[in-house]
Formats: sequence, structure tokens, C-alpha cells
Amino acid sequence: MSGFKDPGYLERKSAATDARKAALEKFRAGTAANDPAAAERQAAREAVRTARDTRAAERKVAKAAREIELAQEVVRARELAEQAAIDAVAQAKRDAAERVERDAAEAIERKAVRDARYAARKARKK
Repeated sequence: MSGFKDPGYLERKSAATDARKAALEKFRAGTAANDPAAAERQAAREAVRTARDTRAAERKVAKAAREIELAQEVVRARELAEQAAIDAVAQAKRDAAERVERDAAEAIERKAVRDARYAARKARKK
């Protein structure tokens, strides 16, 4: 047998508790409020966090601005489409009116030619 005694459960448990307490005390001592290095690290972390939050806010603002611009473009496109539709209807009405006028003028011309032929035929018979 060996010359040392195995520690029991309670001894191991108390040793682990003591080790945790010692580690906690060491950590607390390392991050004491009067430690200028710790305060400097904390300030640096705070500056990084503030910068990150600022960049995130700027990205949010830029995204909102892009969304507003896209919405305005959609509105402009819709207005242009509506205006184009109105213009197309007006052009179709003008084309129809011109076609009616042209058809009427052609009908009048045909009637005049027919009347002239009729008058010529009547004149030859006399």
C-alpha cells in the first residue's frame, strides 16, 4: 500500500469550496475599483460598445432612408403609370376622333364624286 491516505468526500468538497473562494477573492482583487488598468479596460469596453451602438443606429437610419426613397420611387412610378394610362386614353380618343373625321371626309368626297358622276350622266342624257 502507498504511504498516503485518500481524502474523503467531505474533505474534497471543502477543498473545492476553499479553492472557489480563493479564486473569487483573487478575481475581486484583480478587478478592484481603485485599479487604474481595470478602469481603463472598462472605459475601453464602454467606448467600443458606444461606437457599436452608434454604428447600429446609423445603419438603422440609413435603412429607413433607403426604405423611404424606395417608397417615394414606387409612388412616383405609380403616378407616372397613371399619367401614362390617362395619356393613352386621351390619345386613343384623339385617334378615334381623327378617324371619324377622316372617314366623314372620305364619305363626303365619295358622295361628291358620285354626285358629279350622276350629274354628268344626267347632263349627257339631256
